[in-house]
Amino acid sequence: MAGGHFKARLIEFLETHRGLVVLFFCLPASYIFNFILTFRKTLHRFFSNPKNHDSRVRTIQKQIQQWNKIPKDERKLLCTARPNWLSLSTTFYRKDLCHKINVDLFNILELDQHNLTVRVEPMVTVGEITKYLIPRGYTLAVTLEIADATLGGLALGTGMTTHSHKVGLYHETIISYEVVLHDGSLVRATRNENTDLYKTLPWSHGSLGFLVALTLKLVKVKPFIKMNYIPIQGKKNYCDMIRLLSGDSGNYPTEDYVEATIFSPEKAVIMTGSYSDYDPNLPINHVTRWYKPWFYKYTESFLKKGKHTELIPLREYLLRHNRAIFWVVESMIPFGNNPIFRLFFGWLLPPKPAFLKFTTTPGVRAYTFTRQVFQDIVLPIRKLEDQIDKSDELFDAYPLLVYPCRIYDRGPASGQLKAPRKDYIVEGTDYAMYNDLGIYGVPGYVKRKEKYNPVYAMREMEKFTRDIGGFSFLYADIFMTREEFEEMFDLTLYEKVRVKYGAEGSFPHLYDKVKPEIDVFEVGQRFEIK
Repeated sequence: MAGGHFKARLIEFLETHRGLVVLFFCLPASYIFNFILTFRKTLHRFFSNPKNHDSRVRTIQKQIQQWNKIPKDERKLLCTARPNWLSLSTTFYRKDLCHKINVDLFNILELDQHNLTVRVEPMVTVGEITKYLIPRGYTLAVTLEIADATLGGLALGTGMTTHSHKVGLYHETIISYEVVLHDGSLVRATRNENTDLYKTLPWSHGSLGFLVALTLKLVKVKPFIKMNYIPIQGKKNYCDMIRLLSGDSGNYPTEDYVEATIFSPEKAVIMTGSYSDYDPNLPINHVTRWYKPWFYKYTESFLKKGKHTELIPLREYLLRHNRAIFWVVESMIPFGNNPIFRLFFGWLLPPKPAFLKFTTTPGVRAYTFTRQVFQDIVLPIRKLEDQIDKSDELFDAYPLLVYPCRIYDRGPASGQLKAPRKDYIVEGTDYAMYNDLGIYGVPGYVKRKEKYNPVYAMREMEKFTRDIGGFSFLYADIFMTREEFEEMFDLTLYEKVRVKYGAEGSFPHLYDKVKPEIDVFEVGQRFEIK
């Protein structure tokens, strides 16, 4: 009894003083952890010439060929040897039950300025590619805001940014995939070559083969983003404005970048940005400097100040949410946006996602699983008011992130994403305008210590998503049964491709790869009993 009482008091103390624990332990440890990882990666890249890419791929093929020599009844399913804690997924896939293949590929291989493409190995990160491309006058057509995200992880998962209202999801900007299959053979998948594989690699999460290189579209850029902040009162007003500025009407000129942050059901700030050269008449805001306010807090200030226009250096704009991991860091360090904290400790941010996962014990994972929400859900923008109402009902978590995005109609059985419903299609086009609804942080019910069942809330959100033709990003925890999952996604072509390319019996199935290692239904029952 005494031990249990002490443990409960300790957990209560750590929860109450979490900010201090993070400040004095997690942030310094995360900084050292990141230094070690960066040093190891630098060493690896120093001894890993991009010209030796083919040789490194042959090493991967040999590992798989060795696996094929194991008797079939003794083989484990294949996965990469990359530790779980290095991925940005919230789940902890049981790699210890698989046969692990080393796929250490970290190099930028080729910049084709004539065709506006870049060829990279899968472990190149967003931070690295932006450092490489922007000084040369380019950026990826879709650039995620988190520096540690890998280009290969985004290719086999998905990604969306504030430019997606013009180009769609990340996979729409991929020219080709180079993949090693179950038998060690190397294949290339494009719109015209191994087309079925090309269509199903996005959203496959490593369940079809090992990605060893990809070629991505680029866009030409200018050094700054001319950023406009537009505060709007009233849900219908800001929803209508987001739809208009995203191009949902089909006949309104759109800026290069569009996003919105919703701070309450009736208050939002919409941001539009366009590529710009230096303009002496506009202030320059270096939003990523350690002493600057967190970007979403800075954005919130315009609810009182009114409209504002400024220049932001392009790379800083692309990584504007990195320091506060959107607004997730606030739940770890409630005083983190305090000017004094930023001045003296802001340089330690953000806590490294890899470190946070590396130090997550099963107990911590179960604790955060039930007390936080971290979801990106893609929904038709014409249902934006309903999205906000449903999120408010189930989570009461603000701010909310809204990124408009084209979802193309590629026809039936053209990948895991179902075609948009006809009534969502923008007139005269082959796409519908959807949006990412980002729900991050601690639900209001948890903050107020009110009754909250995380499983019920997420299953209701997933049902709402299926009912209106949306879909969940699969890097986050899902709460669906296999049948519900197959209702949200179209696995018709995926299942055929698994058989055709030998992934069946060699790689885990997509559903098994992305479902939480926690028994979500058992957790839900526990909360119902409470």
